[in-house]
Amino acid sequence: MNKRLCLILVFLVGCSTTGTETRPGKLENIPLAWKPTTSLGSMASVDLADLQDARLQVDRLADNRENRGAIGQNIEQTPRKVSTPDDVSAFVTDHMKSLISRTGIEVVASGGTAILKGEIKQFFVDETEIYQGDVRLRLTLTNPAGEVLWTGTIRGAAIHFGRSYKAENYYETLSDSLINATYHLVQDADFRKALAGK
Repeated sequence: MNKRLCLILVFLVGCSTTGTETRPGKLENIPLAWKPTTSLGSMASVDLADLQDARLQVDRLADNRENRGAIGQNIEQTPRKVSTPDDVSAFVTDHMKSLISRTGIEVVASGGTAILKGEIKQFFVDETEIYQGDVRLRLTLTNPAGEVLWTGTIRGAAIHFGRSYKAENYYETLSDSLINATYHLVQDADFRKALAGK
């Protein structure tokens, strides 16, 4: 009877250990989520006086990052990865279009007076004692005939504090970094002049 009881206990301990190993709290292959803690409006207003007739068409951005699934890492001690199976290109493009539209600039699906296209160079969060976001977009504005009106690299950053290696903190930092990048785009004097057709 005692031998049988020992075998049962060994089995239960083994199951408990296995259960712990299959739930290590890894942030690999997590879905993307939009969780901003700020807004474009909280940064500054956008003067639309010269952009009343502009219709901006935003084409899907190419994702040319070396590792498309990687969106962050914790490097406090042993590096821990943060990755997603989701389409970063669609995520960034859709939210950037929405953000630009909220400034009052007309964003259209087709037939724009100007077309914005480009590539994602960076979409990542480094976590040490803080969360540091870095979003970099290489963008080009053309007219409908394909002539280049403006080109530039837009960068957005955000810093957050929070509990270590938490998905929500990565989401917030990435979202706010993209908002910051979009803010720099719509406030860029040369971009605005090109969009206005001047």
